Amino acid sequence: MNNVTNGLILKGIEVKILAISTHKHPLSLESLDVSYKQDTRIEGVFVDTKLNIVDAFSNLVTSDSYNISRFFSPDFNKLLRETLEEEEFDVVHLESLFMTPYIGTIRSESNAKIVLRSHNLEYMIWERLADAASNMAKKMYLNILAKQLKKYEIRTLSEVDGIAAISKEDLAKYESIGSNKPMVTIPFGIDAKQYKPDVKSFPERALRIFHLGAMNWSPNLEGVHWVLEAVWPEVIAARLQAELHLAGRDMPDWIFEEEQDFVVNHGEVDSAQEFMRTNDIMVVPLFSAGGMRVKIIEGMALGKVIITTSIGAEGIDCEDGVNILIADTAEAFVEKIKWLCDNPNQFEIIGKNATELVQNHYDNELITERLLSFYQEGN
Repeated sequence: MNNVTNGLILKGIEVKILAISTHKHPLSLESLDVSYKQDTRIEGVFVDTKLNIVDAFSNLVTSDSYNISRFFSPDFNKLLRETLEEEEFDVVHLESLFMTPYIGTIRSESNAKIVLRSHNLEYMIWERLADAASNMAKKMYLNILAKQLKKYEIRTLSEVDGIAAISKEDLAKYESIGSNKPMVTIPFGIDAKQYKPDVKSFPERALRIFHLGAMNWSPNLEGVHWVLEAVWPEVIAARLQAELHLAGRDMPDWIFEEEQDFVVNHGEVDSAQEFMRTNDIMVVPLFSAGGMRVKIIEGMALGKVIITTSIGAEGIDCEDGVNILIADTAEAFVEKIKWLCDNPNQFEIIGKNATELVQNHYDNELITERLLSFYQEGN
């Protein structure tokens, strides 16, 4: 979201940000750069989006999507209404499905075009989580949430003027569920100049395999648990000279308590970039997410070799064995690591190819130009 904002500002677009602050993603205006606050005139409202059991189960009766309804705030709605009454906008850009409960207010107070930037099809995440659940009660509940969310997403598509999907795969999925709105692919972009590639040859020391991600996001938690249970014991059994380094916000206690050979738990790190630079191979074992993985693009920009699942690679124009390695089973993950050990020259080649992919396709300036063209279509 921040990269979209900065890209628009650099193109001379006037931007006004209204943000929701939550326990999980707090907004600290004091920590923001003064010029950024001036350019965006950013304002935020705290919304308590934490799970409320009573509300969650009452929504099962009303068939409303609790995943969405907990993001609606009368206070934020009031701020939005006042802002639209005071100023005229050409486009209201909604970052993610969770901002769509405010479409009614936008329509009543503004003639602006409403563009939804979809981070992923949310209902598909919950379908995948339901499929993976072993507890039958949990599986049933997750399936209900997924159905409610799918119904909401399909209805919401007809209420916006355009959809900026984060991946070509998501755009195709929108088309498959009947959306006939103007659509474009606007992937995650980075300021490539801020990521200096550090492509290295295969290390002579123990190979440092790493996972970096917020552990309060269930697909990350699911993936790390799978690596520790299914992949890492096989790496040790194969006598590969490797260490597993874990880092991320809200690391659960059971991971700290887990005792496994050659596993280092860093918890939350000060600098994600520095952590990536000091390690070798990034693993992104996702099985229930959708959209596009920010950390993969950042890792590629730094020249890292990345092993991920087919789901983890969704949205990225990558090629297995060329600029990324894709594995969907524990055996395949281990085989990819063995292959790198047996073909150390590929370590540097894949890292360089990954960097070139990001520079040519995911630079923020190129992506911003595409977004602006989409805004202007039909005007």
